[in-house]
Amino acid sequence: MRRLRSVKIVATLGPASSTYDMIRALHEAGADVFRLNMSHGSHAEIAERHAIIRQVEKDLDSTIGILADLQGPKLRVGVFANGEEELEEGASFRLDLAEEEGTAKRVTLPHPEIFAALEPGAHLLVNDGKIRLKVEDCGKDFADCTVIAGGTISNRKGVNVPDVVLPLAALSEKDRNDLEFVADLGVDWLALSFVQRAEDVTEARALCKGRAAILSKIEKPAAVKAFEEILEVSDGIMVARGDLGVELPVQNVPPIQKRLIRRCRAAAKPVIVATQMLESMIESPMPTRAEVSDVATAIYEGSDAIMLSAESAAGDYPVEAVTTMNNVAEEVESDPTYTEIIEASRAAKRATVADGIVAAAREIAETTNIKAICCFTSSGTTALLTARERPRVPIIAMTSSVGTARRLALTWGTECVITGDLERFKQAVVNAARAARSGGYADENDQILVTAGVPFNTPGTTNILRVAPCDERLIYNTDPE
Repeated sequence: MRRLRSVKIVATLGPASSTYDMIRALHEAGADVFRLNMSHGSHAEIAERHAIIRQVEKDLDSTIGILADLQGPKLRVGVFANGEEELEEGASFRLDLAEEEGTAKRVTLPHPEIFAALEPGAHLLVNDGKIRLKVEDCGKDFADCTVIAGGTISNRKGVNVPDVVLPLAALSEKDRNDLEFVADLGVDWLALSFVQRAEDVTEARALCKGRAAILSKIEKPAAVKAFEEILEVSDGIMVARGDLGVELPVQNVPPIQKRLIRRCRAAAKPVIVATQMLESMIESPMPTRAEVSDVATAIYEGSDAIMLSAESAAGDYPVEAVTTMNNVAEEVESDPTYTEIIEASRAAKRATVADGIVAAAREIAETTNIKAICCFTSSGTTALLTARERPRVPIIAMTSSVGTARRLALTWGTECVITGDLERFKQAVVNAARAARSGGYADENDQILVTAGVPFNTPGTTNILRVAPCDERLIYNTDPE
């Protein structure tokens, strides 16, 4: 299913999008990857949605990626005797480990690890930052605070601790169970929530055992500070602006988003921009102008993918939300300014033979009448390097691995084609020409670029660049074995 855009769209599934007809409609409208949110839904529901996605993939003969998003450690206050209380600015309020129901003066915070890490002057944010507390005094089982920003606090509201790196395991017991379940189920990407350090990622990778690629969600200040180390051990990144905007001043988020996108692109690792992109479309068939601009900005910045959360999972207009994203992407990418921005931000990294070959492929494609770059890839690395170049022509990723093709569904500009195992380069060129013609990228009178590694099916061996005709008769007459 050919898209008329390069950026990919991730749609979260939920109560509003759990049937075959709806999931198929979302894919046809533009969703390239589906997100399964492990914070909501039983394992049986997750398995059912996974099976439907794979059925849609089969029925439409279209590669679809599946991203399972782990919940991560959730920090919440206890319950109140009255259900809720009003905290006034300047008032004193205590958090402790006592099991009694909360009052206007105190409430349980059943997380001793938080008290172990707190220091006077630290801030605690409750209910997505609507309530802000400053720690005045603390111990191993309490924190006496001053209310900096008041409001209504109620049962089991979430707590953010932006000022310290918490001694929390990156994966809760629920996360470990969910990880094992979805890895066995066969998801393509595993998203880790509330990552604070590179060790959080390596722990998950060890548990995953190669069954899925690892994507780190950047949503804490500690993750921003340790980003280079986290990026190095991750397969992809999500800029999760929801919690990031709670724990940091909101004006800090846009420059962080731009910086992280550029670092991911330089590292040839896919990056998703997520959270509140078309928030108003949960209840409205039309987005706000500001939301459209937000989506467009992420595309102009060169992100690999943009994501819908509640808009497609629980909103009233899931198909309309995907359609809107698709339309915005097509319009932005047809803007000459988009090309100027993308090319101006291209990093000149030429450390390996593969780097040089994909850079040369892009330059040749853009200075001649080449219709597509066909890259043969076993692990997906060559396609990722090609996508980093952001060429003006389509990228057709040819692979014998279904898993690789599904993971590449998240990568900018890639159209994946499953091929059989190859033994000769001429066979690869013929397959590339057929894929370009059948996908509508070229006809028999056109030329394509083919990149490959010999021997075939060996990761990291990209060493051939060939300008090839799309006419198979010319390939057989002129191409070397």
